[in-house]
Amino acid sequence: MADKTHIPAGSPNAQFVQAAGLFAQSMQRNSTLNRMVGPFPKGEAGVADTVKRQTSTDMPIVRSMDLQRGAGDEVEFHFVQPFGAYPIMGSRMAEGRGSGISLDKMRVRVNQARVPVDLGDAMTDLRSPVRFRQIGRPVAQSVMDSYQDQAMYTHLAGARGFHNNIEWRLPLAAHADFAEMAVNPVKAPTKNRHFIADGGSVIPFKVNAGEVDLQTTDVLDMNTVDSIRTLIESIALPPPAVKLPGDKVSEDSPLRLLLVSPAQYHAFAQSPNFRQFQANALARASKAENHPLFLGEVGLWNGVLIAKMPKPIRFYAGDEIRYCDAYDSETESVAKVPAAFGETHAVDRALLLGGQALAQAFAASIHGGMPYFWKEKTFDHDDKMELLIGAVQGFAKIRWLIDQGDGSRHYTDHGVMAIDTAVKIIGKRQ
Repeated sequence: MADKTHIPAGSPNAQFVQAAGLFAQSMQRNSTLNRMVGPFPKGEAGVADTVKRQTSTDMPIVRSMDLQRGAGDEVEFHFVQPFGAYPIMGSRMAEGRGSGISLDKMRVRVNQARVPVDLGDAMTDLRSPVRFRQIGRPVAQSVMDSYQDQAMYTHLAGARGFHNNIEWRLPLAAHADFAEMAVNPVKAPTKNRHFIADGGSVIPFKVNAGEVDLQTTDVLDMNTVDSIRTLIESIALPPPAVKLPGDKVSEDSPLRLLLVSPAQYHAFAQSPNFRQFQANALARASKAENHPLFLGEVGLWNGVLIAKMPKPIRFYAGDEIRYCDAYDSETESVAKVPAAFGETHAVDRALLLGGQALAQAFAASIHGGMPYFWKEKTFDHDDKMELLIGAVQGFAKIRWLIDQGDGSRHYTDHGVMAIDTAVKIIGKRQ
């Protein structure tokens, strides 16, 4: 009788299966950022040839998986530029007067990130009440997931900020390894996508005598969110609305996502109507097939779904905030957080997300051809063991130089706005 189909230990195919399982575990984990990715398209063959490895552009994070070997360390994304045209009326000649479609593209560099864990030696295994081999993989997986999420937050925000404790897996920007760990350059918000709170409203980022023009009372509240919604409806080419799969009212009631720091969320939650905001979110979830983006501590107000980030993008008194001073340039200038903030207040950055805010690229590793992989290695005559989890990936904020229709072209962070507000902090900087 022939052997049943199986993959024996030591088979070269085993690594592929393990890598696929690890990749699925990371992609399906229950995190806010992971809920902001749409499905891969299943369109006609011609479209599929163009974007067959790219997720939906209606969600804030667009993923691309290029698993071809030898394709280099960059992954290409394709997007359609804004289309401007007028209809041709009546019997006027229409033939030959079609407006062209501009397909833009950007390339995202990928790099290999690895997390090794020392599992000890034979005597460690004898002396310890726990099996280090069993706990080593979830520990390494947790570090890799946190690094991935924090790198994405940093790129979306255009800054790492200065909040720093043992839970951060991405070091401060001044760290010697920061640029390599960020993989692609972290770019400050474009001029038309950078705002600050101002007495219950939002205004374009403003500097006064070298300091950010913020007061300790310029916090995130219901009026600020109202002003954000008004801003979205007033400017040309705002971040596209987020269209959740199965959302029956996505066209009639456009939705954007506002990611806020824990301190900003706390300030907003002081509103006496906050429970109603949470009820609004639950009601909208029922119209969107209970999409997981509505899970957790979220509230809905005026078309803005407010969700909490696990870590703040924070700037303390005297810290530098980088910004762009011109619409047609990516040159960055520096302003400082007012010294008057002292040790009681700081500036946190909220992120208003629409569709196509961040590109996340994956490429094939040499270990089974999947983006994620894990390895176990013994050495010193099999006395000692080390476990390693790795991923080949990269992140970049989606930015275009967009024609404004009047002959000018503005650098534009397509799907994200940065909104800086004051927050009250507990204790000194971390």
